[in-house]
Amino acid sequence: MVPPLLVTSGDPAGIGPDVILSSYQLRHQHHLPPFVVLGDMEALSARGHRLGLDIPVIASTPESAHLDFDKGLPVWPVSAKSPVQPGHPDPANADAIIKAIRLGVESLHSGRGSAIVTAPIAKSVLQAAGFTHPGHTEFLAELAEMSWGLPVHPVMMIWSPVLAVVPLTIHIPLKSVSEMMTADLLATCVEIIDRDWQRWFGQSRPRMVLAGLNPHAGEEGRIGTEERDILFPAVKALQERGFNIKGPLSADTLFHLRARQTYDIALCPSHDQALIPVKTLAFDDGVNVTLGLPFIRTSPDHGTAFDIAGKTSNGLCLAKPDSMIAALKLAQTMRERSGFRP
Repeated sequence: MVPPLLVTSGDPAGIGPDVILSSYQLRHQHHLPPFVVLGDMEALSARGHRLGLDIPVIASTPESAHLDFDKGLPVWPVSAKSPVQPGHPDPANADAIIKAIRLGVESLHSGRGSAIVTAPIAKSVLQAAGFTHPGHTEFLAELAEMSWGLPVHPVMMIWSPVLAVVPLTIHIPLKSVSEMMTADLLATCVEIIDRDWQRWFGQSRPRMVLAGLNPHAGEEGRIGTEERDILFPAVKALQERGFNIKGPLSADTLFHLRARQTYDIALCPSHDQALIPVKTLAFDDGVNVTLGLPFIRTSPDHGTAFDIAGKTSNGLCLAKPDSMIAALKLAQTMRERSGFRP
């Protein structure tokens, strides 16, 4: 039997518990695979009652999750140190949040799980407790290096049914993007995307397109020289190596319907170039996928949303589970297309 998906519950004061519980409630409607949640049982049970969801919370393990899944929400207990109040994050619970992520990666390495789906964390809360990583992705990369003993270069991809994008630079000031955009960075990302697209999505040589950094892709140096001096030569070199990539092309004509039908994934020099179009087109069902890891990792493409955690309107949970459901389904699809074997 294929091991279950592992779901880390993220910051328990955020909407992670809300969307996990709501996804479980809709498991049959969306044909979700069995999963086990790594988190605080009491907090998850209390959140279910607060939201009016009649969902039993069952102590479980990856080995028993398949049998438990239709009896109640299987939870592998990772207890929070401090009582959880929705909307009120507590650095005292940082250790439990970190422990759940660490346990998840260790369990993937030992074959007890087949993929990890991570509910959102709040970096500021963890950093107040001494967490030194820039974010979730970097922490997962470090854990992967520790367990697998191999260097990891994580690549963030936002996937949706209508558009997949990779921001080549992420959380840096816009003024720093130009100096970060090197031929080596582009080559590394293209190599990882090409390998993992075949590994996890079952398609060799995905069609990639690169957006220009400057308006109109620099207009041959009249609006900026990065395309002329760095990006065009880098793309040509990648093409000569057999990669299916075009560009750089003007970003303002890259995301309309006809353009999207010509490629599988768009690479963008800056964060907002990539995330604005995908969140405009697929705000509710976008999924954050980390490529470059030795395991499958997906995550809802939203944050902790402390302001709506544990809240309802007209009897419905304010936090929509669409992105969590999409993350669970995509993890299942990636697992199947990769021919996963425990």
